[in-house]
Amino acid sequence: MKLTSIEEVQKRVGVLPAPRDLKVIDHVDEHARRWLSYANFAFIGFGKAGNIQLTPAGSERAFATVVDSGHLQIPLAALDDASIVEPDLSFGSLFMVSGMDETLRVNGTVSHVADGHATLNVAECYLHCAKSFRRSDFWLPSSIGQSQGELSDFIRQSRFLVLASINRRGEADVSPKGDPAHLLIQEDEGVLYLSDRPGNRRIDSFRNILEQPEVSVLALVPGCEDVLELRGKAELCSDDHLLQRFEINGKKPKLIIKIRPASLLVRPSPAITRSALWPSKKGPGDLVPSDIFKAHIQRSKDSSLKAKVARAAVSLPGAMEKGLELDYKKNLY
Repeated sequence: MKLTSIEEVQKRVGVLPAPRDLKVIDHVDEHARRWLSYANFAFIGFGKAGNIQLTPAGSERAFATVVDSGHLQIPLAALDDASIVEPDLSFGSLFMVSGMDETLRVNGTVSHVADGHATLNVAECYLHCAKSFRRSDFWLPSSIGQSQGELSDFIRQSRFLVLASINRRGEADVSPKGDPAHLLIQEDEGVLYLSDRPGNRRIDSFRNILEQPEVSVLALVPGCEDVLELRGKAELCSDDHLLQRFEINGKKPKLIIKIRPASLLVRPSPAITRSALWPSKKGPGDLVPSDIFKAHIQRSKDSSLKAKVARAAVSLPGAMEKGLELDYKKNLY
């Protein structure tokens, strides 16, 4: 069954247990600045309503410069495809740190492009949950190097992907997804199907797909320096025969993203090679997810009663740490 309304989608994935923007701040604080000082790889989507494109970005060392609390600057040379960057486009990004399962999400607009750099206006900044990395065993590659095989083999072996979408207002979103091989992406008669498991339930990408079906996807086989690049039109489905194909440990995904490709290829990623993602290093000791989540909740501008209650709750000693521990102990599926 094709899902055509946000109410249908929300019924499938569940309601947010807290305000949508509870962990979102509108600037780069000291926690985000420290995260970026370690991040030498990212996925960044650039676009406008009806058109969104993705590129990996990577370097031997951290490449995003914090100009001030409202602006980042990135060198175009760090991007696999700098041609997609233009002033006034929206952007969505995931900044990764070796050994860390969380990612820093930064969204906003491109201010200007000059002298080999893009300056980005920051509208949203927040830490994303770790489930996609844990489901995919992202930091545990089976081998390191380039892929050996056909496109269909790469599709089956993929364990991690990012999905870029954009709404009618031109606001971009880049979301990570992870699953074991054969259970993240499946191909059938030229159509690709992506599973969606329980996550943070913000459902930004689903809202965007309902408004603007054009999406861009980059998929990885952890350890491989190639990427699967997919662009096409997406729709949301809940057909039981599709859900059954992605069943893990007796549990089916909440819904399926169906994409009819306009373009589909596997290509080398210089950004992955430069950043040397694998073998991974131990995560930095001064990046403590519970501290970052707590700080961002306290600084969020959400003024709802639920937000105020949440701020009071996380101010209690050990509250956030205990909440994350319980969440991580839950079955990922």
